[in-house]
Amino acid sequence: MIAFRDREDAARQLAARLKGREFRNPLVLAIPRGGVVTGAVLAREIGAELDVVLSRKLRAPFQEELAIGAVSEDGQVYLNHHAQEILGPLEEHLATEREHQLAEIARRKKLVRAVRPQASVAGRSVIVTDDGIATGSTMIAALQAIRPREPHELIVAVPVASPERLAEVRHWCDETVCLLSPRRFFAIGQFYEDFDQVEDGQMLELLRPFAAEAQKEKPVGAVGS
Repeated sequence: MIAFRDREDAARQLAARLKGREFRNPLVLAIPRGGVVTGAVLAREIGAELDVVLSRKLRAPFQEELAIGAVSEDGQVYLNHHAQEILGPLEEHLATEREHQLAEIARRKKLVRAVRPQASVAGRSVIVTDDGIATGSTMIAALQAIRPREPHELIVAVPVASPERLAEVRHWCDETVCLLSPRRFFAIGQFYEDFDQVEDGQMLELLRPFAAEAQKEKPVGAVGS
């Protein structure tokens, strides 16, 4: 079932659901890399600032496409219910996988922060987005990292999501906005005509205009939180 031409088309449809709402100094936080395409369109359409929140899935042993959880840039780990049930046998694998994914997060953070200093979150309407939610692990890990930074409200906005995982994500935010949550959900890509991989260079090019705008508006001496 194709619902979206590409990530930009999906983001425009998603933005239509959010336009006209009152937000407090809105900030869109996108989960790289595909989520940055969604986030850039969403931020432009609703007049928000754009930044990223870095989280990475933790892969199951011998099944790299299967997420058993995720880790955020502050090192916090979220494990889905399947992993929690067999935590003992997974302990050594999880420690190794966590370090591997934190190294990739550090690599991306260095790239992104050279272009886009971290945006302030405190007291703002924060909209966390990705191109979809499959297991929910990376989204939940991201939300765990954002909440302590004291946003005014924490909203998850995605084009498509697994209904079961969307229900779990709702426990970690104030609101979810999702265009499509079909019962027959196998993978995010099944709902896109074009779901090509997004590279680092494309992600950085999308962030640059927002970074320049944020620097123009930022008071001298102000720092992110």
